Amino acid sequence: MDAVIELFQSLVNVLWSLLAVVVALVRVIVPWLPLLAWLAFWSLAVNWAKATRILWRGGLIGVLLLMFVTVLVWGAVVPPVEGTHSLFGLTVSNYAGKFIYVTMLTCMTLLCGSVQMSGTFGSLVDFSSEDGADDAAAAAHGH
Repeated sequence: MDAVIELFQSLVNVLWSLLAVVVALVRVIVPWLPLLAWLAFWSLAVNWAKATRILWRGGLIGVLLLMFVTVLVWGAVVPPVEGTHSLFGLTVSNYAGKFIYVTMLTCMTLLCGSVQMSGTFGSLVDFSSEDGADDAAAAAHGH
């Protein structure tokens, strides 16, 4: 009978240990969830074959203007507590720090597009039915 009780206690200890591992993992992942969601969206939900055509036809100017406005608004609304940002061992002003953050997010976004267009995601990203529908709509309108 003692062996059964010892086995039960060991199973309870294993379950508590697994729960502690899950809690520690959640504590590590939760602060990174917004960035992970950002990367997942731009990697899996955007048709970069279409997006690059739009960017090269003038959409890049719109992206640069959005970056500029984001830096201005974000810098005015949420200044750093100490008045400066500490990035990569450097102390930079509010707007320079926001510019670095926005530029990093934009570069990550464009890298997501590059990875998607290289075919790394394989069957996770399939926009073939969407492309065929757009070609038929363009032919119907005479474009």
